[in-house]
Amino acid sequence: MIHSIHSTRQLFQALRTNEQMRHRDIAKRLEISEGELIAAFLGINTPPLVIGEMQAVQLLPKWADIMASIEPLGEVMALTRNASCVHEKVGIYKNASQEGPVGLMVGEIDLRLFYRAWEYGFAVCEMTKDGLQRSLQFFDRAGVAIHKIHLRAQSSVANYDALLAQFQSHDQAPAIQVTVPDKPPAELPDQEIDVTAWRQSWRAMKDTHDFFILLRRFKVTRTQGLRLAEPAFVQALPVTCVKDLLETAASTGTPLMVFVGNHGMLQIHSGPIHKVMSVGSWINVMDPRFNLHLQMDSVAQAWLVRKPTNDGIVTSVELFNDDGEAIAMFFGERKPGKPELGTWRALADDLLARSTAVEA
Repeated sequence: MIHSIHSTRQLFQALRTNEQMRHRDIAKRLEISEGELIAAFLGINTPPLVIGEMQAVQLLPKWADIMASIEPLGEVMALTRNASCVHEKVGIYKNASQEGPVGLMVGEIDLRLFYRAWEYGFAVCEMTKDGLQRSLQFFDRAGVAIHKIHLRAQSSVANYDALLAQFQSHDQAPAIQVTVPDKPPAELPDQEIDVTAWRQSWRAMKDTHDFFILLRRFKVTRTQGLRLAEPAFVQALPVTCVKDLLETAASTGTPLMVFVGNHGMLQIHSGPIHKVMSVGSWINVMDPRFNLHLQMDSVAQAWLVRKPTNDGIVTSVELFNDDGEAIAMFFGERKPGKPELGTWRALADDLLARSTAVEA
């Protein structure tokens, strides 16, 4: 469906005001990408005054420089999502670095940034029921959201304005050109995979990061690699296991590492979780500085995975959708050079034992 810029703005205001719809859902209703929705508000010179009004400024594609300039904004909220899971973390962007097209942010805001996927960036100012909301939002070439940074009450608006002055693009025409989203790569037939060598290489891993190298070497997708692994290292779990995982971690105080990402960003929470609640098909962590929103009916596969490392076995619980795309991954909190927490390993083993008992 094709809308004019004027009608897009009008429909946005109506849906945002009357139905309190989120940007992503409004874009879906209008049959456009979220990036195109935001771009429709480029070129507006007056600040938003009423709920549903928005103003956007397109940024130069200097992604690493922009991310290295976020720290002066102070405490903000980092948001990364995929189609099934939203990860929100409050903190300060510190210790930014870059190696080629990959960026790194280390601290309470813990990110892995894959800049090759980044195409568009906007500074967005919107009037909401809670007042004026300022954010930085980044999208891929299909207009799909990669990462968002929301200012909080204590964030520095002056430094936000200075960042805009430094990185504002000369092109503020209210439109962007988007492409069709890339499809996940097709799996090779299992019979084309050297399963014996795959399993031997798995046993020989020294670091969890070796796994990504093995996936490329053997040309297997992540879920195919899990399916073909030795049962000693990988077992299927019921897709409902994540509710037990989160509730048990919260009740026992077991600190987790929670990974959620997309093709342009990986965002990590490290530490304990406290408030876990279910609402319809969603399970949520609702802590003051960390929120997780996981759509359970999108989870098609769950796996308990063990990888050998120089620090001993590292255990994870990994969730995937119907297309084999990662939704979320859970580890026990750990640092390189340290073995994983015994409490986390016991929690993961108990998930497996309970699922096996149910099957029996």
